[in-house]
Order: sequence, then structure tokens, then C-alpha cells
Amino acid sequence: MSLPSPLRVLIVDDEAPARRKILRLLRQERAVEIAAEADGGESAVAAIKKHRPDLIFLDVQMPGLDGFGVIQSLNTAKIPLPRVIFITAHDKFALRAFEVHAFDYLLKPVSEERFREALRRARIQHEQSADGFASRLGAMLEQLQREKSLPDRLLVEEDSRGVFVPIKEIAWVEADRNYVLLHCGKKTHTLRSTLDALQNSLDPKLFVRINRGTLVRLDAIRELLPWFHGEYKVMLHDNTELRWSRRYVTQRPELLKLT
Repeated sequence: MSLPSPLRVLIVDDEAPARRKILRLLRQERAVEIAAEADGGESAVAAIKKHRPDLIFLDVQMPGLDGFGVIQSLNTAKIPLPRVIFITAHDKFALRAFEVHAFDYLLKPVSEERFREALRRARIQHEQSADGFASRLGAMLEQLQREKSLPDRLLVEEDSRGVFVPIKEIAWVEADRNYVLLHCGKKTHTLRSTLDALQNSLDPKLFVRINRGTLVRLDAIRELLPWFHGEYKVMLHDNTELRWSRRYVTQRPELLKLT
């Protein structure tokens, strides 16, 4: 029985102790070849161009060009993307993107058990045919870029002047033909927009669409009361009562698991 071809690995982390730990764990594995190490984004791109590794352990948070910047640089230069196992220090923003797009990641400090499992999956994927890895990676970067650009306030016109309304002050949003009503406690602001357009510009981690004409900020919800036919009554902290229709419940089932 022939041995599998060695998996050529690049380790990218600006912290030397972190690189040494990954290196030590890799040396305990069979059929692994250390292609190179890199201590930053720019040196990582150069190492990938030179060594063409099969797998990268890539730190997300690095000064200068970070892990995502490395991937974008490779895309721009049209360099084939190797498999990537991301390493992150409890970055919830990044973790959500990894999980949505099914990428492996390691949390610092890296545990040996989690490392071995991630490497095992990387081997299997490397030996199989292409599975859309590059397109999934591109989609994830687009999502991250979009979320980084989400607004923290909206500009509305009132009495011929512009007023900025902080997103965190909006309890819920109501559709009103070609406008939406932003309910902010005792104040209500009118914004020319459709509810669909506004929803696409807001962070889905903060807002949920509960029916055709209503968006609600999640932390404005006091409680959910089961109602008829799989629907819910949504009670806000200010005692506003709204309805979460069954159609929209099925779009965000993870929220009910949390509650």
C-alpha cells in the first residue's frame, strides 16, 4: 500500500510562539512537509507564490496585511488558492463567517485535539476533487466586506434638514408604502426607502424581519409568546406588540433556539 503524498504546509502568524506550536504539532503528523513559515501578510503572499503549498494555517489578526488581505491579494494576482485553516483569537465577527461558509478554524490557544481534527479534514479535502473551495472563499470575503461596511446610523430628512438616527436607537421599523417608519422609543422618523432595501443594509445579527411589513431589533424584544399556526406574538420592552408570521419564522429558526 503506497503512502499518501506529503501535504505541503505553510504556517502564517506574526507571533513566533504561535508558529512554533503549529510547527510542533505538524511534526507529530505523518506525510506532512513544512513548505515555509511567514510572520506577516506580505511575506505570506510571497511564500505562497514561491512554494505553492497545499494547505495554509493562516492567522486572521496580523498588523498590516491581515489574513483576509492575504486571500484578497492572491485573488487579485490570480494565484490558485490553497486550502486554508484560519487561526483566530476569539474574533466572533470572523467565526460567524467561517461557520456560515463551512471553513475550518482554530481558536487561540490552539488545542491539540482540535488541530488534529482540522488537519484530518484538510487531508480528506485535498485528496478529493475540487468542491467549490475557491468560490466559497470568495463568497465569505464578500460577506465580511459587506458586514464591515454596514452603517451605524441612518440619515433622515426632517423639516428640510438632515438628522442622523443611530441604528442602536431603532426598536422596530414599519413599512409605509414608499417609506419606512423608524420607531425609536417615543420618537418616530420617516425615511424614504423600501423595507427590503433597508433590511439589506442592516446587520442581520441585529435585526430580524418578522412579517412582510416589519423589522425588529433583536435586543428590543422582551419576550416571544407562541400564537396560532406557528406564529408568535413579539413583545418589545416598550410594550409594543407585533406579530411574527410563520413564513418569516422559518427564515430565522436559529433565533428560536437561542430563546
